[in-house]
Amino acid sequence: MVKKQILFVMGVSGSGKSTIGKLLADKLQIPFFDGDSFHPEANVKKMKEGHPLNDDDRQGWLEKLNEVGKDNISTGAVIVCSSLKKKYRTILGQNLENKHQFVYLEGSFELINARLSQRKNHYMPAGLLQSQFDILEFPDEALIVSIDQTPEEIVNDIIEKL
Repeated sequence: MVKKQILFVMGVSGSGKSTIGKLLADKLQIPFFDGDSFHPEANVKKMKEGHPLNDDDRQGWLEKLNEVGKDNISTGAVIVCSSLKKKYRTILGQNLENKHQFVYLEGSFELINARLSQRKNHYMPAGLLQSQFDILEFPDEALIVSIDQTPEEIVNDIIEKL
């Protein structure tokens, strides 16, 4: 039995965070929150125009996702958020009483770029992928799961590691 906790599913755009997060939340029967839906309009506009977000753009968004985590600490939840830098993960985990875990969906640039080129109607252009890999700070504190398998296998891998 997996203990109730806040699970932050992290990785670069195109790594499968939303798909895996929804499946994981369903399997664990806990709420699911897509971090993208909490971005302010200015952030979405900036990304649609092909500009990467900076730390100032992300600050309020990360604080909001931390609030979502705190609001769901008693039930547990899955929150998907790129969480690319250690300082972002620190903000996300503040005051969660060590009842949270990061799950890093790891994949190569080539694999993820191929996936992004297939994606339609998403505000994150594939051209920003390199900027995400450039700022990614490897999450030593996270469960590491390879995305080079089916979504069901990924979710089963996560649950086994939890």
